[in-house]
Amino acid sequence: MSTLPRTPERRTGNTDRLPGTPGGTGMPPSRNSRFARHGLAGWFLLLVLAPLLVAAETPARITRDTTYLPLAPQTTYLHDTGGAATLDQAHRLLDDGRFDPLPNGDASFGFQTGAFWFHVRVTNENPREQRWLLVQQYALSDHIDVYARYSDGRIVHHAGGDAFPFEQRSIRYRHPNFWLDLPTGEEVDLLVRVQSQSSMQVPLFLYTPAAFAELSRDGQLGIGIYYGILLALFFYNLVLWLVLRDGSYFWYLFHISAFGLVLFTLNGLGFEYLWPHSTWLADKSVPLSVCLAQIGMQQFSRTFLDLNTRWRLGDRISKGIIAFFVLLGIAATQLPYHVATPIASAAVFPSIVWIAVITLMVVRTGYRPAKVFLLAWAMFLLGTGIFVALAFGLLPKTFITEYGVQIGSALEMLLLSVALGYRYAALRNENERIVRDAKNSLEAQVIERTGELRQAMSELESAHHRLRESSRLDGLTDLYNRTHFREAFEHLLSQSRNSQRPISLLMIDLDHFKRINDTYGHLVGDDCLRCTSNTLAETLRPHGALLARFGGEEFIAALPGMSLGEASVVAEELRQALRAQPCRSGDLEIAVSASIGVHCVDLEARDSLESALQVADQALYAAKAEGRDCVRTL
Repeated sequence: MSTLPRTPERRTGNTDRLPGTPGGTGMPPSRNSRFARHGLAGWFLLLVLAPLLVAAETPARITRDTTYLPLAPQTTYLHDTGGAATLDQAHRLLDDGRFDPLPNGDASFGFQTGAFWFHVRVTNENPREQRWLLVQQYALSDHIDVYARYSDGRIVHHAGGDAFPFEQRSIRYRHPNFWLDLPTGEEVDLLVRVQSQSSMQVPLFLYTPAAFAELSRDGQLGIGIYYGILLALFFYNLVLWLVLRDGSYFWYLFHISAFGLVLFTLNGLGFEYLWPHSTWLADKSVPLSVCLAQIGMQQFSRTFLDLNTRWRLGDRISKGIIAFFVLLGIAATQLPYHVATPIASAAVFPSIVWIAVITLMVVRTGYRPAKVFLLAWAMFLLGTGIFVALAFGLLPKTFITEYGVQIGSALEMLLLSVALGYRYAALRNENERIVRDAKNSLEAQVIERTGELRQAMSELESAHHRLRESSRLDGLTDLYNRTHFREAFEHLLSQSRNSQRPISLLMIDLDHFKRINDTYGHLVGDDCLRCTSNTLAETLRPHGALLARFGGEEFIAALPGMSLGEASVVAEELRQALRAQPCRSGDLEIAVSASIGVHCVDLEARDSLESALQVADQALYAAKAEGRDCVRTL
């Protein structure tokens, strides 16, 4: 490839004259002299015919049925490394055959200095369409000059790129575009000069107005779907973050927003919608958004993987990478684009590779959500790797390479949302296990895990429910306590009145229990209370009774649906069961008996609980007065 205009070197040499010509020797020409004459003739023909050969290159033909035309197959190019060649010099170099075909038909060259000239000759054979739109399908080129040379010698110049305000474009569209008049049957020479600090990617296409409308519609639909996915994930996880206050959700939102801004910028939508009048922001937005995206990715990875506790060294390295991108983002506001953007783009790949490394390390510790995180990151790594390779000209510009980062990032963000849910479920299961352990072990363990329980509202609700349930129970016997019995009995009494079904009360008192405590000690007495409560519960459970410890050695039971006679039968069954099953405490077997008072609540009298308990208590005292170990009613 030529970089500067050069004049072909002239070759000189001696030639022998033919016999009979003036100055000839009269001798036959030597073999060397014939070769010299033929060589000079060849060079002469090459110099004379070179412009004709260039002129005879295959033009890009617009047929009657053509609605859009990719120009790459017929495009040649020249790299002007100094960026100083003028239009006239470019035409001379073109006429000298110094333009080369695009390598493999691809106009992607990565980050380059200087300017690139592209040439294509277009012939329009479609009489219905003489106005065509030239579109460069890459949004970040700084300076684009389009020169259309017609057969009458006229040259029409168009200028564009993101170094100019957005409203100067022929059509308000994210990719630079220029209206061209292509008369029917006339060959038009197009010279496109591109100079940019961004990656040199110049895919050129011609569109009819109708074809361009379809292109922009389909393109906007695809972009709309992508950003629709991002917005749905953003608001869904925003609600979760507001409810759960989990830092992972905040950094996930930061990651989505920053990476969405990266693609918004790379697709030219930022220049179109956010800063159409600021060429400075159009220039600085790429490295700044890349740095923000990497900061969000690294911080989200740290919090999601709980790196501070699982791998301290990896956490410190991640913090160092975050600091690097913070400093690079600050420096990008002052550094030239061609310095800051390649550094930021090149740093993307090792940054996301590092995230893959720390994820693998955490997976080895057995943290299951990290497996889903690793799968998500593999999708993003693939898409971002394609993007970086395309930016540096290592891959050709195709649909997959152009939109690979969108596809990969959409899959990554969907999987990350799943990973967050999986992580939440893992934390919930872990916290439920902690609650169960706390109920059977030390209260201090509950306090120790309180910080983790705050991360999930459902776990807090579950713990609150369990604690409320335990407050209803008697700590010694695991029966309901007196307070809960009062609340539950009021409900049963209301149901009985509505259904007109009887309800009875049993007031139970263990006989001579103070003697057991005085003889064997309170620990043995506690064993007897527990044993008695088990017998009571086993005997009364088949009858649907509400059983509670009323205080000391007194118990109370409500029997819904039972009359006074039926309740007396159950009371007698209970008394005999207590007599038949002595209480065990170590090696001791202690006989226990009980006095039981029975009362059937008068539903018509609208008795209160207190009055019903008083009558049952009077029946109990009657049983005690008549020798204990018996059942009495009033």
